[in-house]
Amino acid sequence: MTAARQTVAEAVPAQAAHGTGGEPEQAAFLEAALGDPFDPGNPHGQLALLRADDARAVPEATEALLAEADLGAEFVPHDLGGRLTDLERLARVLRPVFRRDLALGYGFGITSLFAASSVWTAGDDDQRRAVARVLLDGGRVSIVHRQVAHANAILRNELAATRTPDGGFVLNGRKDAVINADRTDVFVTYARTDAQDGPGSHSVLLLGPEPPASGRVRRSSRVETSGMRGARFCGIELTDVALPASAVVGSVGEGVSLALRSFQISHCLVPGTVVAGVDGVLRQAVRAATENRPDGQPARRRHKALTGVFADLLACDAMAVTGLRALSLVPRDAYVLAAAVKYTMPDLLREDLDEMAAVLGARGYDRGPHYGGFQKLARDLPVAGLGHSGTAVCQAVIVPQLSTLARTAWFRSAEPPAELFSPGAPLPAFDHRRLAHSGTDDLLSATLVAAAERLDATCGRDPLHTALARLARTFVDELRVLRARCAALPGPDGAAFDPQACVLADRYALVLAAAACLGVWEGRAAGGDGFLAGPAWAVVALGRLARRLGAQVPDVPAEAEASVLAEVLERCRKGRSFDLYATRLAG
Repeated sequence: MTAARQTVAEAVPAQAAHGTGGEPEQAAFLEAALGDPFDPGNPHGQLALLRADDARAVPEATEALLAEADLGAEFVPHDLGGRLTDLERLARVLRPVFRRDLALGYGFGITSLFAASSVWTAGDDDQRRAVARVLLDGGRVSIVHRQVAHANAILRNELAATRTPDGGFVLNGRKDAVINADRTDVFVTYARTDAQDGPGSHSVLLLGPEPPASGRVRRSSRVETSGMRGARFCGIELTDVALPASAVVGSVGEGVSLALRSFQISHCLVPGTVVAGVDGVLRQAVRAATENRPDGQPARRRHKALTGVFADLLACDAMAVTGLRALSLVPRDAYVLAAAVKYTMPDLLREDLDEMAAVLGARGYDRGPHYGGFQKLARDLPVAGLGHSGTAVCQAVIVPQLSTLARTAWFRSAEPPAELFSPGAPLPAFDHRRLAHSGTDDLLSATLVAAAERLDATCGRDPLHTALARLARTFVDELRVLRARCAALPGPDGAAFDPQACVLADRYALVLAAAACLGVWEGRAAGGDGFLAGPAWAVVALGRLARRLGAQVPDVPAEAEASVLAEVLERCRKGRSFDLYATRLAG
C-alpha cells in the first residue's frame, strides 16, 4: 500500500477495505471512503457534489481522494504494473464513483482508459510503457475523436496528419470539446491520414508525454456543457505539430479498425457504470414513496413504477455484465453484443427516469442532499455518451451485421459457456489485443433459443415459470421474424441502406437484452441464489421488454410484482444496491 493510499485507509473501516461477499477489495474501499452520500456534512456527499456542479467546478476534495486511492492504476493492464485484470471487476470498482456523480467518474479517469485502450490494443512496447507510466503516476490521457455523422461538440471537427519525407507527420486541426484537454499529459489522436473516406482514412497518433519537436498546441478555455458540468471540457487547436513516425499506434490507416476494436470497451463499460447512477435515483424514489407512510409501504399506484424500474436495472445490468464478461471469455464474438449493450440501455434508462420523476413529484426539483441528484443525473446522462450520437455510432455497428447474422448465425450458433452469465465468477485475464471487429456467432441468440426450450419443459409448474416460458417464446418468435426480414437486407459490403434496418436493429437489441436476462436467471436458478434465482424479476423484466416490442403479453402475475416490490424495499432498508450484486452501500 502506498503512503497516500494508507492515508485514505485510515478513515475507512477495516472490514470495508477487504470487500464483502465477493466484492472487489478496491470497490469496498472506495464505497467506504466516499461515505454516506446523503450526509450533508460529507465532503464527498451529494450536497458537496451538487454545489460543485452548480459552480461548474471540479469537486477537488473528492478528486484528491481518488488520486490518493491510486484510481489511475485501475486503467493500466496488470502486466504493465496496473490493476486492470478484467472489465467486470473494473466496472464494480467504478460504481461507487458513478453512483454519486457521473461527471466525477468521467472527469477523473474513465476517459483515460478509453483513450489508452487503442495503445493497449495495438501499441508497441515503448508506447504501452510510456502511457502506463503516465497513468500510474496520476496523470491523464485524453482521446481526440475523429468526426462522425450525427456529431455533437465532442465528435465535431477533426485533425489531419500530413506525411513528411522522414516518415513522420505534421498535425493540424482543432476539436471543440476534449475532456481534460487543459490538464492532460498524452493525447491519443484519431487523425485523418487519407483524404478519401474509407476504412483506411484515419490513423492513431500519440501526442505526448514529451512536447512536440515543433508546432503549437493551443488549449482553449473551458467549454460549458448542459450536463456533467463539473467535468472539464476544453477545446484544442494544433498548428503544424511535428510528430515522429514512432508516434503511430499500430499501422498507418488502422485508426478506424482500432476504434471498432477498442471502443467495445466503452460500449460495455459506460452502461456498466452509469447504471449505478440510476440505482441511486431509484433509492431516492423509494424514499419518496415510503416517506411518512406508517406501514413503510408505498401507495399501490407506485408499485408498478418501483418494481418496473428495478426490473429494468437488473435487465440492464444483466446485459452490461454479460458484455463485459464476453470481452474476456469470447472476445472474437463480442463485437455486435458490445454495441447492442450501449444501443439498448439509453432508452431504457431514460424511460426509467421519467417513471421515477412521477414518483418523486415535487421532490425531483429539490436541491438538497436526499433528492438533489435526480435533476443532475437527468442532465448528465446524454453527455455521458448515452445521447443521440452514441446511439448512432452503435447503430452503425449493428445494422451492417444484421443480414449476415440472419443468414448464418440465428438458430444455428452454439450456446456460449455458462460462465458468460455468472456475474462475479472468476474470469481469464482480459487482453485488449484479442479484441476483434467481426465474428460469426451470435451467442446470446443461441442462449435465448435454448433457454426457451428448457422453460417449455417447466410450463405448468407454477404461474411464474409458465409466464416466463411464454415470454421467452415471444422473443424466440420475434427472432424468427427478424431472421426473415434481416436476410433480405444488404450485407456489410452493400452500398444500399434500408431505413427499415434501424427499426430492425432496435428490435434485435431488445431480443438480446431478454436473452441476457434469461442467461443470468438460469445461472442463478441453478445455484439457488436467493431472489435472483426465482423467476419473478425475469418475468417483470421480460414483460417490460416485450411491451417495448409491441408484443401482446398478459399482465404480470401479481405474485411476481409482489416479490419484486418486497426485494426493492428490503434492499433499500438494508442499504443494498439495486444491481445484480446487491452490494452493501455506505449510508
